[in-house]
Amino acid sequence: MTDEELLKLAEKAAEHSYCKYSGFSVGAALLCEDGTVFTGCNVENGSFSLANCAERTAVFKAVSEGHRSFRKIAVVGSADGDFSKACFPCGACLQVLSEFCGGDFTFVLPDGAYTLDDLLPKRFEL
Repeated sequence: MTDEELLKLAEKAAEHSYCKYSGFSVGAALLCEDGTVFTGCNVENGSFSLANCAERTAVFKAVSEGHRSFRKIAVVGSADGDFSKACFPCGACLQVLSEFCGGDFTFVLPDGAYTLDDLLPKRFEL
């Protein structure tokens, strides 16, 4: 699967975003090592700390279906439907992905690709 195809799946996932508080839709498409793709969107809540990001939604869906080896994830976000600008994952999402992925894991954003080492060079590890 190409990066462009993965970004398109992330955009489609963003259409399902529940973002009535921020108005900012986020979509993610997580490519597993076996070629399976899991998508996710952000889901907000009136109790703000209970919201869930698109990236973590995709990871949790994948893990709940028995997948734990991931190749890359595409992430898009926008308040107006223009997904051409980079939307970087938050620290919580980076940390969750670091549980399953090495430093060379790839984040595909509209402006290019980044590694986990690029975005979270100092990860928490037990």
